[in-house]
Amino acid sequence: MFGAALAVGLLAVSTLSAAPGFWQAATQADFLRGDVDQLSIDEHGRLTLGPEVTRIHDAAVPFVWTALPAADGSVFLGTGNDGKVIRVDRSGQGAVFYDSTEMEVHALAVAPGGAVYVGTSPDGRVYKVDAKGQATTFFDPEDKYIWSMSVDRQGNVFVATGDKGTVYKVSPEGKGEKFFSTKAMHAISLAVDANNQLLVGTGTPGRVFRVDGAGKGFLLLDTTYQEVRAIRVDPKGTIYAAAQSARSSGGASEDRSEAPPPPPVAPTIPNVSTEITSITVVDVPAGAQSSGASGGVAGRGPTGAVYRVLPDGLWDEVWASRDDAPYDVAIEPDGALLVATGAKGKLFRLSGDPVRAVLLTRVPAQQATMLARVNDRTHVVTANPGFLMALSPARATRGTYESDVKDARFVSTWGVLAWKATVPAGAKVEVFSRAGNTRTPDEAWSEWAGPYANAEGSPITSPKARYLQWRAVLTGTAASPVLTSVNAAFLPRNIRPQVTSITVHPPGVVFQKPFSSGETEIAGLEDDTPDRRAGAAGAPGSGGGPQLGRRTYQKGLQTFVWKADDDNGDELTHDVFYRREGETSWHELKRDLRDTLFVWDTSSVPNGTYVLKVQASDGKANPAETALAGELESSSFDIDNIAPTVTIGAIRRDGARFVIAAGVRDGDSAVLRVEYSLDAQRWQPAFPRDGILDGRQESFEIRVDADAGGRTIVLRATDALGNVGTGQAVVREPGR
Repeated sequence: MFGAALAVGLLAVSTLSAAPGFWQAATQADFLRGDVDQLSIDEHGRLTLGPEVTRIHDAAVPFVWTALPAADGSVFLGTGNDGKVIRVDRSGQGAVFYDSTEMEVHALAVAPGGAVYVGTSPDGRVYKVDAKGQATTFFDPEDKYIWSMSVDRQGNVFVATGDKGTVYKVSPEGKGEKFFSTKAMHAISLAVDANNQLLVGTGTPGRVFRVDGAGKGFLLLDTTYQEVRAIRVDPKGTIYAAAQSARSSGGASEDRSEAPPPPPVAPTIPNVSTEITSITVVDVPAGAQSSGASGGVAGRGPTGAVYRVLPDGLWDEVWASRDDAPYDVAIEPDGALLVATGAKGKLFRLSGDPVRAVLLTRVPAQQATMLARVNDRTHVVTANPGFLMALSPARATRGTYESDVKDARFVSTWGVLAWKATVPAGAKVEVFSRAGNTRTPDEAWSEWAGPYANAEGSPITSPKARYLQWRAVLTGTAASPVLTSVNAAFLPRNIRPQVTSITVHPPGVVFQKPFSSGETEIAGLEDDTPDRRAGAAGAPGSGGGPQLGRRTYQKGLQTFVWKADDDNGDELTHDVFYRREGETSWHELKRDLRDTLFVWDTSSVPNGTYVLKVQASDGKANPAETALAGELESSSFDIDNIAPTVTIGAIRRDGARFVIAAGVRDGDSAVLRVEYSLDAQRWQPAFPRDGILDGRQESFEIRVDADAGGRTIVLRATDALGNVGTGQAVVREPGR
């Protein structure tokens, strides 16, 4: 049915091009290229309504870095760039709990008596703030940054710092000492394992250490990333570490205080593959995608990954992405792993063995910086902007998906939009489209058209343009609809092919077919007879490119190679014509060549100066009335298949030597070289009487010793196009 609808949709525009393009979204990799709101994308690429995402509090700051649940159900938020701690009560009302003199608050921890430890940057202090918001300096190390804090069972506070990568142990009374040196630039994240030993994640480089009570560290994990942002331990003792910022030579960890998360970049094109225990989200070059979307950076490494370290020390990478950098991980009651990411605020859920990734939802911010369990609900804090969000156990009743922007490369006519979905009673799937001529949608784009009525194929009513985007809106109360695929068809405007260059090889130069069998075959030569192949097989030559095979020589043949492009990607055929210099009419040599190589047997035309023309046509891919052709003329070249005439004249005696007079004449080419040989001995050069071999006619006087009498002299002349003529005589004294 989709094919029938497509044919009808394209019938009206078939005069533009016979090669329609198609964009399809049917896998998780396809759908991950777009943006979701209140939707989930499972490992099979199915879109469903996701958990309801509720905004609990707008902190009115650009960054919320950390969250600390309190016993009364409230939440403390550490923010930037004004270094405030905000307390949000159970109703979502927020108030400034503590306003530090620093720029950033990255670390919060529970202190006795309802107080809170607050770690600030970039002056690196830990404050103890009581329940009334009164602060005292608890610990003031020499280090610039306080990245994380953890409190043990005895009330000691472990403080992870930068820029020297030191972990301090501070007693409940505020007496601190160096506990462990990571030898890294930053100690970023802290956790406690099942044996009550400290786990430390570092930055520059990104590693995970286990540190015993005596402060002796053991390296558990050396990642390929710059920093380990978060560490979590499940009830079985398995450690999960979120790492980001792939290492580069001479690279440094980002300064989280002075360099907040980067702004969003142009969407890349991820492709998800699952292998045994690992989920990897990788970029695919836009040009290689049938979707036609542009964006992405070919060849760049992953942005981040989640590692798993088992209790026996074995580790593996369970998830990696080139688009989404993990900021935090959280372990759900059922053992699944939530991953909070940037720069699009996506939340992934990892579960199963082998591990499978589901895009659970997306928060309305660039970065989801931390996850916290509050009142049996998962809470998310964000940056750009700074929110406190919560995931509801209930499903959202409405969700929206917007595809990545599809690039048709040229102004195009749209075909049909078709989709497949399961829609239970009371649910609905609506699909819309819009178009424009800028890579990023703006006010110059068309309004959303739709909703379209026929899922089997609705003609797209958006105006002709280069770019297209579609939107799907899913609604449902009792049950969620399931969207499994979307197809969009387009017909680009036909663009004229171009012949960009013609190479005229020297006369006689030919190339063997690279994969010929049996006797030698000449590439581009239609008249490839056994006699000609035999003549070419023994000819001298040099190695050619692999596309043309070995270079050889065959008199009378001329090889032409050209380059032709078609921006539509249409199959091209080539017509070859020639004319003699001074003529205006073209003569056909060959039609409908698919190769960009032609060998001309020039013995079929008179000697002279000629020009070749190649015309490339997309007629095989387009109707006759819309097919286009592009052409290019070669530089002029000479055809000369007639050898020079060699005449040996008078022979006279001059003392102890013979003098042989000779003349060489060529009607079309300059004489390039003249040589002589006595009785088939070594060839020796002969020089013209005027001393310059530069014309079509030259005269010679060849002097040989007297003992040459009675011997045969052969004179050989070669012209500029390789033709060879000879003449001979017996050396005798006049009258004998």
